[in-house]
Amino acid sequence: LLASGKSLILLISVVSFCTFQWLFHSVSPWASSRISPGFLKLTHKQKIEWNSRTVSTLHALLVGLFCLYILFFDEAVNQDPVWGDPTLVKINVSITTGYLISDLLLIFYYWRAIGDKFFVIHHLAALYAYYYVLGQGMLPYFANFRLLAEFSTPCVNQRWFFEVLGYSKASKPNMTNGVLMAAVFFLVRIAVMPVYYSRMCSVYGTEAFYKVSFGGRSAWIFSSICLDIMNVMWMHKIARGCYKVLRSSQKSKPESQENGKTD
Repeated sequence: LLASGKSLILLISVVSFCTFQWLFHSVSPWASSRISPGFLKLTHKQKIEWNSRTVSTLHALLVGLFCLYILFFDEAVNQDPVWGDPTLVKINVSITTGYLISDLLLIFYYWRAIGDKFFVIHHLAALYAYYYVLGQGMLPYFANFRLLAEFSTPCVNQRWFFEVLGYSKASKPNMTNGVLMAAVFFLVRIAVMPVYYSRMCSVYGTEAFYKVSFGGRSAWIFSSICLDIMNVMWMHKIARGCYKVLRSSQKSKPESQENGKTD
């Protein structure tokens, strides 16, 4: 049973990797050229990033919805966050593992177009932690909880899509997405930190906690802190950008009203 379980994890990861590569190289270029005419006008580097972000959005929606299902309906994981039955979490993490390896390969291969050292650190930290989840079935609740962060990805990507297509920062679609992006990013990456770390503290020192290997505990704590430091940095940038756009739009309204009065 153990061998079959590991084979299933490996199979899902490989299928996930191949699927996301296929989506990047074939599906995204084909679909994007038909859905958005502006795609054909992009430079080669922009098309690479466009396809990368399209795949990123699809992964985020798939894994995020699966994550919510586990969070609300998987009683075993919620009752025992350290050693609860990790079957569903392993499937979800296997999908993400395949995606992360696929994305790392694309980042390195197309470094001039989409290379980013913070994304490399992010992916490696996540893979390091997921190794223990998939290999030893430990900490399923915390691994699944981390995947909630994926819900902010579609809005972040959509912001880039609007920008590269030439939408004004003050346009309604861009502003609406910007506010939504800041709100969702804060909700799923920053506001949940007290919940996450309070649950971590609640199991610290328990028998279940000490059954986790030293490497597993190190990966859990180190990866969490590393990822959250980056989340705070990204949140700061997003909040500043959102504030600037909202402030500039408020300034432009009185000016347009004054121009309307003089006409």
